[in-house]
Formats: sequence, C-alpha cells, structure tokens
Amino acid sequence: MAVDTRMDLLRERALLMRQSLQKSQTITDNVVSILGSFDSRLSALESAMRPTQIRTHAIRKAHENIDKTLKAAEAILSQFHLLRQAESKVLKGPHEDLESYLEAIAQLRKIIRYFSSNKSFKSSDGVLNHANSLLAKAQSKLEDEFKQLLASYSKAVEPDLLFDGLPNSLRPSADGDGSGKSPMPHGGHHNDDSETAAYTLPVLIPSRVLPLLHDLAQQMVQAGHQQLLLQIYKETRSLVLEESLRKLGVEKLSKEDVQRMQWEVLEAKIGNWIHFMRIAVKLLFAGERQVCDKIFQGFDSLSDQCFAEVTVSSVSMLLSFGDAIARSKRSPEKLFVLLDMYEIMRELHTEIDTIFKGKACLEIRDSAMGLTKRLAQTAQETFGDFEEAVDKDATKTAVLDGTVHPLTSYVINYVKFLFDYQATLKQLFLEFGNGDDSNSQLASVTMRIMQALQNNLEGKSKQYRDPALTHLFLMNNIHYMVRSVRRSEAKDLLGDDWVQRHRRIVQQHANLYKRTAWTKILQTSSTQGLTSSGGGSLEGGNSSGVSRGLLKERFKMFNMQFDELHQRQSQWTVPDTELRESLRLAVAEVLLPAYRSFLKRFGPLVENGKNPQKYIKYTAEDLERLLGELFEGKSMNEPRR
Repeated sequence: MAVDTRMDLLRERALLMRQSLQKSQTITDNVVSILGSFDSRLSALESAMRPTQIRTHAIRKAHENIDKTLKAAEAILSQFHLLRQAESKVLKGPHEDLESYLEAIAQLRKIIRYFSSNKSFKSSDGVLNHANSLLAKAQSKLEDEFKQLLASYSKAVEPDLLFDGLPNSLRPSADGDGSGKSPMPHGGHHNDDSETAAYTLPVLIPSRVLPLLHDLAQQMVQAGHQQLLLQIYKETRSLVLEESLRKLGVEKLSKEDVQRMQWEVLEAKIGNWIHFMRIAVKLLFAGERQVCDKIFQGFDSLSDQCFAEVTVSSVSMLLSFGDAIARSKRSPEKLFVLLDMYEIMRELHTEIDTIFKGKACLEIRDSAMGLTKRLAQTAQETFGDFEEAVDKDATKTAVLDGTVHPLTSYVINYVKFLFDYQATLKQLFLEFGNGDDSNSQLASVTMRIMQALQNNLEGKSKQYRDPALTHLFLMNNIHYMVRSVRRSEAKDLLGDDWVQRHRRIVQQHANLYKRTAWTKILQTSSTQGLTSSGGGSLEGGNSSGVSRGLLKERFKMFNMQFDELHQRQSQWTVPDTELRESLRLAVAEVLLPAYRSFLKRFGPLVENGKNPQKYIKYTAEDLERLLGELFEGKSMNEPRR
C-alpha cells in the first residue's frame, strides 16, 4: 500500500517537470525567432552603409597621401634651400669665416647622402652632380686654406727664444754673440742637473690657430685626402724646422769635412753640437711633437707619420755630424769629446723614445741608438789606443834636467780627466763591456795605462849617459804619478797597495841616485888608501905618518869632484819641493859628516903647509850651502849664490 502511494507521487512530479520543460522550449523558440529578426535587420543596415564606408576610407587615404607628398616636397625644398645656403658660403671661401665654411661642407655631405638615398626623385641626379661639384670645390679651397694658414704661422725660431727656454745653467755665456755659434757649455758630467732642470717649450704655432688647423685637417682626412695633407704639412714644417736649426748654428758636415778640420775648430764644433742636440730634442722636436699631436688629434697614426716626415731630415743633419766624429780617425784627445757625446745621447735617450713614438718613427729611434752604440764603441777603442800609444810612445823629446817628462804629465792629466767621466765610463763598460764589474774594468784599464807609462819611462831613462840622472828621472816621474794619484779619485780605484808599492819604487830610485852620484866623492874623504911614510896603512887614528902630498891630492880631488857634481846637479831639477829638500838632506847626511871628520883630522897638516887655501877650498858650512843649490834647474852660466 505504501509503495503504491510513493509511485503515484513520483508520477505526479515527473508530469510537472515535463510540463515545465515544454514551456521553456516555447520561450527559447520565441527568443530565437526575435534574434533572427534582428540579424536580418542588421545585415540590411550594413549593406546600406557599405558604400558610405568605402567613400570615407578613400577620402582618408587621399588625405594621407596628400600629407606625405606635401612633407616630401617640403623636405626636398628644404634641401634645395640648404644647398643654396651652402653654395653661397662655399663661393665666399673659408678665409673670412672658417667655422661657417666647415658647417657648409658638413651640410653638403648631408645633402649628398639625402639625395643618394632618394634617387627616385626626378631631380636627384642633377642635384647630386651639383652638390658633389660644390663639395670638390669647397675641399680644394679648404686645402688651400690649410696650406696658407699653416705657412702663415710657421716661422723659424730665433736662437734667443730657444736659449730662453733653457735652464740658466745651460744658457750661452754673456760674452757670446747670441748667434748660437759662440762656445756653449757642454759635457753631461758638467751639467748633472740638466736631465731634471725645467725647459720651456717655444711657441711654434699660436695656440689659437691650432684648433682651426685641426678642423681643417679633420675635413681633409674625411674627404680621403690624407696623403695630400701629409705632403702639405711635411713641406711646410720640415723647411721651418731645418731653418731653425741653421739659425742656431747647426751644419751638415761629412766625415771628410771633419777629417780636414783643425782639432781646436773641431772641438768647438763638437761642444756646440752637444748643446744643439739638447736644444733640438728638448725644445724644437718636443715642441713640434706637441703641435703635431694637437693638429692631428684623433688620428694617432697620421700624427706619428707626419711628425716622422717633418723631423727626419733635421734629425739626420744632427746625427750625421755625430756619426762623422764616431767614424773619423781615432786619437787620444778625442776620447773626452766622444764621452761627452755619448753622455748627451744617453741623457736624451728616454725623451727620444717618448717624442719619436710609434712605428713611423722607428727608423729615427734606431738611428739615435745606433749613434749611441757607435760612440761607445769608438770611445772604448780610443781608450785601448791610448794605452797602446803610451806604451809605444817613441818621442825623442829629452828632458836634460831629469824633471817630469811631458808624456808623464800628459798621461796623468789624461787619467785625471777620465775620472771626471767615471760614472760615464762605468755605464759604458756596463752596457758595452765584457760583462765584468764596471768598477774592476775601469781599475784594470787605469792600472794598465799607468804600467804602460812606467814601462815607457824606463825606456826613456836609458837615454841618459849619467846613471845618477837616470835614477833621478825615474824618481821624479814615478813620484809625480804617486802624488797625482793620491790627490785624485784614482786612489780609491787603484788602492793603497798601488800607492805604497810605487812610493817604495820612488825611494829605491832616490837611494840608487845617491849611491851612484856620491859614492866616488865619499871615497876621497875616507881614510882608505892613506899610507904612512913607511908605506903602511894609516892605523889607530894616527895622522902623523900621512903624506902631506897625498892629503893635498885628496883635498884637490874632492874639490874637483864636488865642483863638477855641483855644477851638473844644480842644473838638474826635482820639481817637487818636499822631494827636493829630502833628497838634499839625504846627500848632506852622508857627505857632510864624512867631510867634517876628514877635515878635522887632516886639515891641520895641510893648513901648516904652503898655500893651504889652494887645497882646503870648502868648509862644511860651505858645502851645506852649496848642496842647497842642487836640483833647481839652473843654467850653466848662472852664478853660485
């Protein structure tokens, strides 16, 4: 029963749902019908409006095309206007208003680019031809302006202006004529502060002109006229630079010219050359580099090339003289100027590398370094030649009085001068030597020179017939060597051992002189050989048995020998006061005691005889006074004091 009731209830609900669904379908069908009606109406409306839309779109397109055409026409007209403006400026030329002229050239380039990218325009080809023609004309005038402007402000620098740029210590002396040809200070060792001293670069081209030249150069490079630019710059600046050097006094001399010159003339020219090198590198070339870098700023390789082209001739003119000296016939007196030249090249080495930078200047840098090496090599060879020349010097110049030989003073002065160049010589040995310590190399060379001198003096001493004069000559000369070394820097290099060894040699020759010169006369005042009347030897100090005649003969022999020794040796010379006095004292110490003893013992026997003054000519005091006249280089006819 309950089940039937539920089934009836479900049937009623299902019926209600079916009726609801039927009503929804009816509503849906009605809505679809209404929407369909709207769609057909919209389609009809769209069909009606389509012609109007088409006309509107066409009108809009037409307006857009008109705007584009107007804008294009306006742009073309603008280019024509700019072309006329540029043409007007080009025809006027760059001289009056360079900045405006450069703007016109830049504008011409823009116009050419514009019409080159718009060749569809009917007038493009004609405009391009005209613009290119104008640009070529403008470029030509620009090149002329660059050349004219550069030439107008490129003047040779007067020597006085260059001297003003030097430190005070390097300026020509007041008695110079200001021409640059007067003697100059030279030698790097005389100007130790020259590397750090302040130099003031000369104004080669006014600073206000450099930006204009830079702008002109830039335009020429952009136009592809780089080679023409290089040619103009080189021709103008190189001639001016060479003229500046000529005004300074620089000459182009060949090896043959150098060989024909007298030494005094050549030495002065070398001194000037050293000064000219310093001025050229530190002032002229440095100034030229500065100008070049500013004009060609932004074009480094072109700047280097232009600088190399401008300076190569001037550098060659300077270096050729140095090369001629380095290759000329070697002689001892050239060593010091060779060292001076080597010093200045080393001093300038860093600046040369800096100023002549870049690949384009490589040949110039190599030439400068080549000269430095040649000067060093020639200096070393000259050093060797000097040692050999001293050893083999065969001059027959005789010093009759036994004084210091000219060769000795020459060699010692030479060695002393070498020590003024000690730092340079050490540097030279360090760079171009055999790898040994530079100090030991210099010491070794100096010792060899001194030994060569001593060997030569030994040979020259054999020219004397009197052995005593031989020893006096060697004593004087070796003493001069020792004294000079002790008073110079050579002592530190040669050492105390060398000094002491040669002082002993001096003493040996002094002793040999004394023995050789005075032994014979000492025998006349000795008791040896005096015999008694019985014919025996004198013994026990007894003088009563001595023959008066024999004593007279002894006194006579003493007088004769002393007169001869005094006359001869008062003509000899010992130039050193201290040595002269010590030698006189040494002679007096052996001669006077012997004579006093002989005179005291045997004088009375002679004095008691006939004419004693004929035999006893001198007292001991007379001899002492006369010994004080020895070694003063008197002439033969000069009277005794």
